[in-house]
Amino acid sequence: MVTFLRKRILSSAVPLVFVVLGVFFLARMTGDPVDLYLPLSATAEQRAEFSAAQGFDLSVPAQLWNYLADAARLDFGTSLRTGQSATEMVLDAFPVTLQLAGVTMLLAITGAVLIGSLAAYRPNSLVDRIAGLLSMTAASIPDFWFAVMGVLVFGVSLAWLPTSGTLGGPEVWVLPVATLLIRPFGVLVQVVRGSMVSALSAPYVKVARAKGATPQRVIFGHALRNAVTPVLTVAGDLTVGLVNGAVIVETIFGWPGIGKLMIDSILQRDFAVLQAAVLMTAVTIFALNILVDVCHALTDPRVRQAVPA
Repeated sequence: MVTFLRKRILSSAVPLVFVVLGVFFLARMTGDPVDLYLPLSATAEQRAEFSAAQGFDLSVPAQLWNYLADAARLDFGTSLRTGQSATEMVLDAFPVTLQLAGVTMLLAITGAVLIGSLAAYRPNSLVDRIAGLLSMTAASIPDFWFAVMGVLVFGVSLAWLPTSGTLGGPEVWVLPVATLLIRPFGVLVQVVRGSMVSALSAPYVKVARAKGATPQRVIFGHALRNAVTPVLTVAGDLTVGLVNGAVIVETIFGWPGIGKLMIDSILQRDFAVLQAAVLMTAVTIFALNILVDVCHALTDPRVRQAVPA
């Protein structure tokens, strides 16, 4: 396991380096912050003073060196918009995104296990066909379209649900969670059904049925334990996608998470906050990928054996 973990960390660290370098150069392609933060009437001296105060007057290699040195100390400077520490702003926003992703995946896994297992217990039945149709539809709906339709129908037309922000009761979670939930739920139902069909056809399950075991005992006591490995693997990958893909949902619903913080930083050319947000997201995705691989290796020894020493 130690060898497997070392190999996986080293192979995953390479993309992380490209992310660190990429965000530095791409951020500076959005334009000069001086043009955004100083009025058109600003003199050349005022512009030069602003650039010198923020380090924008240095050469690109010098700025890159300072960025890497500061990032190694988790010091990304201060926000041009608010004057706050960029690191503190990211650490305040990131738990909000993790909460949203965590609630979404908990509901998606629970619902998918129940529906997928029932569909697999009676293949080609009416329940199986309805579950298949709904799951394929859910997996195919774009997040942004569902979000816009949710706001239009339930927020504007019916006025049942709030359309932005986190102030209020549980109702503020409904539209953001539903938008993020729909695709993982559709994918997981298909995965659970496929895994459970194979598990339910195993000899030990047939013996349990012959002994008079109840459907609940057969599904959750025997088959599900052996079908859970691919489900956990896919669920882990989908969780990584939720953290990475929450940008659209948080922007549409005004959810104060890391995704909205990134978009605001891009629009305001707030390089310090943008760099901190992207790096924090990349490190989190990196850690989640490692965790998924470790869980997969623990449940399937063949994965560990496939990694050369």
